[in-house]
Amino acid sequence: MSRRIKFFDTTLRDGEQTPGVSLNVMEKVEIAIQLERLGVDIIEAGFAIASPGDFEAVREVAKAIKNSTVCSLARAIEKDIDRAWEAVQYAVRPRIHTFIATSDVHMKYKLRMTEDQVLENAIAAVKYAKKYCEDVEFSPEDASRSRREFLYKVLEAVIKAGATVINIPDTVGYTAPNEFGDLIRGILENVPGSEKIDISVHCHNDLGMAVANTLAAVENGATQVECTINGLGERAGNAALEEIVMALDTRKDYYKVSHKIETTQIYRTSKLVSNLTGINVQPNKAIVGANAFAHESGIHQHGVLVEKSTYEIMTPQSIGLSQNRMVLGKLSGRHAFENRLKELGYVSLTQEEINKAFERFKALADRKKEVLDRDIEALIEEKVSKVPEIYTLDSYQISSGNKLIATAVVSLKHEDKSLTEAATGDGPVDAAFKALERAVNMELKLEDYNLRAVTEGKDALGEVTVRVSNNGKAVLGRGVSTDIIEASIKAYINAINRIISEKPFS
Repeated sequence: MSRRIKFFDTTLRDGEQTPGVSLNVMEKVEIAIQLERLGVDIIEAGFAIASPGDFEAVREVAKAIKNSTVCSLARAIEKDIDRAWEAVQYAVRPRIHTFIATSDVHMKYKLRMTEDQVLENAIAAVKYAKKYCEDVEFSPEDASRSRREFLYKVLEAVIKAGATVINIPDTVGYTAPNEFGDLIRGILENVPGSEKIDISVHCHNDLGMAVANTLAAVENGATQVECTINGLGERAGNAALEEIVMALDTRKDYYKVSHKIETTQIYRTSKLVSNLTGINVQPNKAIVGANAFAHESGIHQHGVLVEKSTYEIMTPQSIGLSQNRMVLGKLSGRHAFENRLKELGYVSLTQEEINKAFERFKALADRKKEVLDRDIEALIEEKVSKVPEIYTLDSYQISSGNKLIATAVVSLKHEDKSLTEAATGDGPVDAAFKALERAVNMELKLEDYNLRAVTEGKDALGEVTVRVSNNGKAVLGRGVSTDIIEASIKAYINAINRIISEKPFS
């Protein structure tokens, strides 16, 4: 039977210590209820003595939660422990979590205590908490920088005093995975009674190794992991719950442990915490980032479309997402593009029409970071049409300014020939239209001109619609581009082609 790992979530306590984050009581209760839905074993609701608001939040979370253990942090001080119990006593499964530092630097400069004084306070705190609550967790703060012999001595003493959980914090994110794994193994081998209780770890991310250190601890016998949603926390944050869970799930063959987290609730929980804290999840964040299940490279897209496991080691559905995301950009290939056309309902296009659309998609992708569905729809509507492309745009140059006469040079392709003309006008668009009329040797009259944004953002596609008449025949022309002048030129050429092909729009 595999060893079960308990998840201790401290989003409401350590996570709230993220600079700029402040949650009210109702927000904390809402997050706590979602954490319980997620399947978290223990919820650290706060630091009850820190403020009246924190006390109220811990108390209300304790009242609201029915299945998970609810705990409050408390220094190894009687008044802290009293206040913690006042708040968590309403929980179905209450826990008091008390701590004192054991590293030389903390004892000398922060506590101003000797080893004997720290040992005495640790024992007294656990015994005092046991008067209120059977479930007592003890943490030797800055354990990873503590001398092993003294750390072992403190842990043995608090276990004898009644601690049911020993938590080993890497308080400043100092240690490395092999080193931290060795520390956990050393505790289990050298501290009597450690094998009968839960060994927990609480890793910070100052060197970017919080998750790696946590997993190393699991490999070496830890049975509880302390973490936060989205890796929130003091300074660089804590180990991210979602990353630990999915590492254990995805590599069951390696870690050989179980847990009771409902992984399909991960994404929902991440979004809730992000929304309520105001801390956005970075796009490339593992598991829950916007790009975690997004594919842009043509090679990757083709592979995923054929067989998802080629480039996805977990499914988006496993964390509560409906599907992966194919990002269409300059690196995307034909397979992804054709698949998106089918998804958008363009199932009756000929291969020639698809080829035309793909060419224009690649040209657009060079200008935009991401080509959206609305961009594709605009390209299809503009270019995959029944209007023969008698004339096509080759290139254009525009000179314009508040003290310059607008001048346009336009080159068209017609059969095997290239036609180039220049003209001046009242503005760059007017100049371009006049150059086009010269190139095709036609007298045209602009009846109407309309511009609208098809998509959003600075690189949005602009759609230009023109109404042009020739010898009493009026037609509509349409063009789209990220450049307004280019869209205007395309629209005028489209109108010219309609006139020549004698397919007027009415």
